[in-house]
Amino acid sequence: MDYDVIYIGSGNAAWQGGRFLRKAGLKILIVEESLYGGTCANRGCNSKALLDAPYEIKALADNFEGVGKAGNFEVDWPALMKFKRKRIANMAPFLDGKFEEYDLDVAHGKGVIVDEHTVKVGDETFTTDKIVIATGLKPVIPDIKGKEFLHDSTDYLDIDELPKHSIIIGAGFVGMEFASILAEAGLEADVIIRGDMALKYFHQPYVQRVIEILEEKNIRFHFNEQVSEIIKDDSAAIENPEAKVLNLKKALNTDDELRDPEAKIDNRAYENAFTVKCESGLTLCGDYVVAAIGREANVDGIGLENVGLTSTKQGIKVNGHLQTEVPNIYASGDVADTSVAKLVTVAIHHSKYLAKELLGEADEITYPVVPAVAYTIPRIATVGVPAYVADESDEYDVHTIRYGNSYSLELKNDTTAEAKVIVDKDLNIVGAEIYAADAENVANMFAFIINKKITLEELDYMIYAFPSSSSVCLYKLHNIHYDL
Repeated sequence: MDYDVIYIGSGNAAWQGGRFLRKAGLKILIVEESLYGGTCANRGCNSKALLDAPYEIKALADNFEGVGKAGNFEVDWPALMKFKRKRIANMAPFLDGKFEEYDLDVAHGKGVIVDEHTVKVGDETFTTDKIVIATGLKPVIPDIKGKEFLHDSTDYLDIDELPKHSIIIGAGFVGMEFASILAEAGLEADVIIRGDMALKYFHQPYVQRVIEILEEKNIRFHFNEQVSEIIKDDSAAIENPEAKVLNLKKALNTDDELRDPEAKIDNRAYENAFTVKCESGLTLCGDYVVAAIGREANVDGIGLENVGLTSTKQGIKVNGHLQTEVPNIYASGDVADTSVAKLVTVAIHHSKYLAKELLGEADEITYPVVPAVAYTIPRIATVGVPAYVADESDEYDVHTIRYGNSYSLELKNDTTAEAKVIVDKDLNIVGAEIYAADAENVANMFAFIINKKITLEELDYMIYAFPSSSSVCLYKLHNIHYDL
């Protein structure tokens, strides 16, 4: 055999474990047809984080409107995009260097499984003892008339100018996070949702709070709608009638203090205009249409049929060892159909587990509780037992902690910050829902507490850095423990 293990894909689901296998003496090949590092590093979470950060800062600054803020915080999108591209462009070369440092062989091209022990890359053929499929997910594009006018998340994260009026189809992570950026940028968007919920895996009262904030900033939501057609129409006028009336009042007001000489009415038809039609008869017009209805397994053309494997949108079926129905072929990361969330942190967990599995050192895979965060503005997060499950069970108690109205959080004026903490009958924290500007940090704290089974009594004995959202949240928990 040429190799002990061949990874098809070069993201975290592959190289994180591959380096440990190489360190153990196995010969490893990583196959990549695009940029080293996969989606997260090059066209996903890293890009989103860089582009989101200034708008997060803007939202925090806006908390001090009337109580210290002077002037307006504006984001220069073209400059921000230039910065993002420069940083992201370094990722693939950086990883290429790391692969060399780890002594991992690489082959650039599409990896195609020929048989159980053979992978073809271009004109080259490699034999291997084990194959790990780590090809991730790709955006789903709905099969509707005019789908050629749709953009996906990759396009949006590399756009030169933010659209004046976006139409976003879908309200999951991508749709809601993009909507938050547009809201903070002062732009318009219509969000079309097939069902009756946005961010359906998160605590819905907190999701509704985010929606209400977005609606106040010219983001409109249309639930229970099914898009049927997209039409390109350069003559279509794109305007917000309510904003038009408001601007008209500002421009024509006879009161000098209320008149805004800079207010303008944008009646022109933009160069690229699209009409989106729904089955209900709803018709919307915008200059950019984004499909954000989810992602599916990225397995086209990799030769699954050559070894009798199949895949659904959820991924390739695996057992408790991440092993497919072909014993020496495994799936890792988002492309594996497992019971846990498809997150980069889970992909890393898979990859490290497989390193032990392929060395013969692992039992069936287990998962710690996995925090998930929607990077909306403000953030919402969930970890462990969700509140809706706890509400319907006698086994848990749900405690609401309004930690944003405490003194330390008022320093940031994030007065609405809140968490719902789920506690079992033995006073163990088993879950949390968080709504706050820094929900991700609080979620990570709760993930540690839950995974380590730290009791309320043990938390009471610990000392924390103050002021901080985590310390205040835990202090509030102390009060709950005192009252129990």
